[in-house]
Amino acid sequence: MPQFTTHDGTELSYRIHGDGEPLLVLPGGPMRDPVYLGDLGGLDAHRTLIVLHPRGTGDSAVPADPASYRCDRQVADVEALRAHLGLERIDLLGHSGSGNLATLYAAAHPERIRSLVLVTPGGRAVGVGVTDEEWDKAAEVFADQPWYPEARAALEALGPETPPWEAAPVVMPFAYGRWDEAARAHAAGVGAETNWEAAQAFYGDGAFDPETTRAALRALDAPVLVLAGEYDGGPTPAKAAEIAACFPHGEVVVQPGAGHFPWVDDAGAFVRPVAAFLDPEVRTVTVDGVRLAYRVSGPAGAPPVVLVHGRGENSTTWTEIAAALAVDRRVYALDLRGHGLSDRPGRYGFGVFRDELAGFLKALGLTGVTVVGHSMGAGAACLLAQREPGPIGRLVLEEPPSFVPLDPPRGPAGPPEEPVALDWAVVDATNAELNAPDPAWREDLGEISVPTLIVAGGASSHVPQDELAELAELVQDGMLWTIKGGGHLVHTRRPVKFLAVLRTFGV
Repeated sequence: MPQFTTHDGTELSYRIHGDGEPLLVLPGGPMRDPVYLGDLGGLDAHRTLIVLHPRGTGDSAVPADPASYRCDRQVADVEALRAHLGLERIDLLGHSGSGNLATLYAAAHPERIRSLVLVTPGGRAVGVGVTDEEWDKAAEVFADQPWYPEARAALEALGPETPPWEAAPVVMPFAYGRWDEAARAHAAGVGAETNWEAAQAFYGDGAFDPETTRAALRALDAPVLVLAGEYDGGPTPAKAAEIAACFPHGEVVVQPGAGHFPWVDDAGAFVRPVAAFLDPEVRTVTVDGVRLAYRVSGPAGAPPVVLVHGRGENSTTWTEIAAALAVDRRVYALDLRGHGLSDRPGRYGFGVFRDELAGFLKALGLTGVTVVGHSMGAGAACLLAQREPGPIGRLVLEEPPSFVPLDPPRGPAGPPEEPVALDWAVVDATNAELNAPDPAWREDLGEISVPTLIVAGGASSHVPQDELAELAELVQDGMLWTIKGGGHLVHTRRPVKFLAVLRTFGV
C-alpha cells in the first residue's frame, strides 16, 4: 500500500482503486478504518478512489502527539496527500465525521478544491448540529419494524457516561435505511475498525470555529454536493440543507430510503447522483421530482438539438453524433429516467417519457428544438409532437415504434443474471404498451405538423420497415430515409451516413 510522510513526520497510507479521474476520499467514524467504505457502491467504476487512512487508523502510523488527532490539525494531512500526488486541484469526498475535515480543508485551501462531495456529513465545522429531539424523531421512522422495541430500549438506556465504543453498536440499527443482513454485516465492524482514543480527540476543544469557517467558505468557487439519507438522524435532510447553504455553490440531494451509509442501502441510487455531479460533462435538472442527467456540447446560442436515446441506452450512445453536431449546434443528450445517471423512480411508459421530455425542454427554456429520438426515445418524441408541438422545430425519428400492436406479443421477461444498465421495470412497462398501445397514439399521427424525418435501418432491423414507411405517410410533413445495413442502431452502426442524412434534413 502506498505511503507518504505528512507534515509532522507521521507515515500515512492510502489505497488506490478504480478507473477515471482521481477522487480523494476521507473516511468518517470519525477515525474509522476506511475498509468500511468498500468501493462506495461501485463509484470506483467512475472514478479512481484515493482513500486516505487517517493517522492512527488502518495502515497508517500512530502519531507521536495524540493531540494531532484533532480534526483541524488533520487538514495538513489532506494537503500533504494532495502535494504528494502532485495534483493542483482535487475532487474531495468526505463521509460522516470527515465531512467536517473536508469542510475545514476547503475553507483553508479553497483554491485547491475542484469539487467537494459531503456524504451524510457532520456539520460541527459550520455550526450545524442535530438536537436529541431531531434524532429521536428520525429514529421513530422505524417504529413499525420488529427490531425497533428492543433497539429503542437499548438506545434509551444510553447515558452521558456511556463510552462511545459501547454506544456505537446500539446506535447502528438506526443508521441504515433498513436493518437487514447487509446492514448488520456492515455495522459489525464498527467497534474493531474505530480508533476510539483518536475519535474522542477528533472533536477536542478548539477543533472548530464555525463563524470563521463560514466566512472563509465564501471564497470557495467550486461546486459542492451534500448527499443526505432520507432516514438519517445526523444529519437529517433539513440539517443537510443547512450545511449546503454554507457554500456559495452548494446543493443538497436526499437519497430516498437511505440512512447514514447510503451506498449500503442502495448502491445505484448513491452512485448515480455522485457520479453525475463529479463528471464535468454532465449536468442535472429536476423534472417532476425526478433528477435527470444530461450532457451539453456546442456553442451557447446555437440552434438547439436534443438527443433522446432508446431503451437500455443513455446519453453516451450519442457521443460521436453529438460531437459532430456540436460544431454549429447546441446539443443536449438526455438520460431518461431509469437510465444512465438519472433517477430510477419506478414509474415508466411512453406517456411518462413524453411528459418527461416536455418537462426537460421547459426546464431548460428550449424552443425551436430539433428533437432526434431513437427507438423508445423516438416514441416519446413522436407522442410529444402530437400533443405539445410548440417547442419542437423539427423531428427526427430513428427506428421508432409505429404503435401497431405487436404480433406475437412480448411475454414477461425477468432481468438477466448479469447487471443491466437500466431499471428493468422500464422493459416490463414498455413491452406491455407495445403489445397493446393506446389507439390514440397511432390515430393522432396526423396531428404532427412539424417537418419529420423517419430514419429506417433496412432489412437488418427487427422493426417492420413497411410500418415505418406508413408512419412517414401518416405524418403531415413526413419523409422516410432508409440507411441500408443500419439495422435498429443506425446512429451507431452507420454514424457517417446518419449524420449526412441529418444535415440533408437541415439539422
